[in-house]
Amino acid sequence: MTEQTKPITVLAVGAINEHVLKRLKSEFACVEIPAGNPSLLTPESAGQVRGLSTMTTQVPAALIDALPNLEVIANFGVGYDAVDARHAGAKGVMVTNTPDVLTEEVADTAIGILINAVRQLPAAENYLRAGRWAKEGPFPLTPLTLRGRKAGIFGMGRIGLAIARRLEAFGLPVAYHNRNPVAGVGYEYHETLTGLAEAVDTLISVAPGTASTAKAVNAEVLRALGSNGVFVNIGRGSTVDEAALAAALANGTIAAAGLDVFADEPRVSQALLDAPNASLVPHVGSASVHTRLAMADLCVDNLVSWFTRHRAITPVPETAHVAARKG
Repeated sequence: MTEQTKPITVLAVGAINEHVLKRLKSEFACVEIPAGNPSLLTPESAGQVRGLSTMTTQVPAALIDALPNLEVIANFGVGYDAVDARHAGAKGVMVTNTPDVLTEEVADTAIGILINAVRQLPAAENYLRAGRWAKEGPFPLTPLTLRGRKAGIFGMGRIGLAIARRLEAFGLPVAYHNRNPVAGVGYEYHETLTGLAEAVDTLISVAPGTASTAKAVNAEVLRALGSNGVFVNIGRGSTVDEAALAAALANGTIAAAGLDVFADEPRVSQALLDAPNASLVPHVGSASVHTRLAMADLCVDNLVSWFTRHRAITPVPETAHVAARKG
């Protein structure tokens, strides 16, 4: 704790990473509430809060409005859809996230999920562990392979680019869809997600959870992907129409899927759980000790930088214009 940050009160909202909470308590006067509900704070304590830290708990406009001296919200994670960042920006409140430090880990996970979905490695391991190899012989040949595939990426940001580099190493050509082409990126660009799905047979979603991406991967996109298609989601569950995906897996519209994220986490629809051609993992994209510690440090470092150097390290686009308050 520095002399500059010692008198500053930071509010920790909801479940917080253990290392983040430890550092918050060492650097600031830390107040904790279990949810983003302003009624959990007294008017006096609300007036003392100048910083806020959150992980996955909603930080709505009502909470931002209830904190008259709030200057900065530090989000743990690259996705910050739980924070009303647009409202924060309008109120002159900085919002930060934790990009870059998790990019390579999440890209690794995306490739692992893709291979699991295509080569059925979790099912093969279960076959071995159940003693079926010795009793019944070799695990059946997998009908799918990465050989000869063409990959499409929905969301060519930092993580999308890292996934694309890995796919190239596997010998797969890569195309992508964003709202606009990415400057300096030589991969084939498609103006629509359906157009991308028609051009590839392996679709990886890294898209953020926004109003414009809600259920963007729908029945039409899945039909365009085709019966040999494989869909992987490492971005946000809200970007997928899960009912349409479950139906596509069940009726052969696509061949397989690999999912790390879901629409109503930690609850997963029974239809997806029942799908033998879906490889499912519980939102573990960045979940290594190494990467989560780096994310935690960046989360708190953003707060420390804001209050000592009057600038954020990793501001989100909606609040890039926000300047530190004087005095």
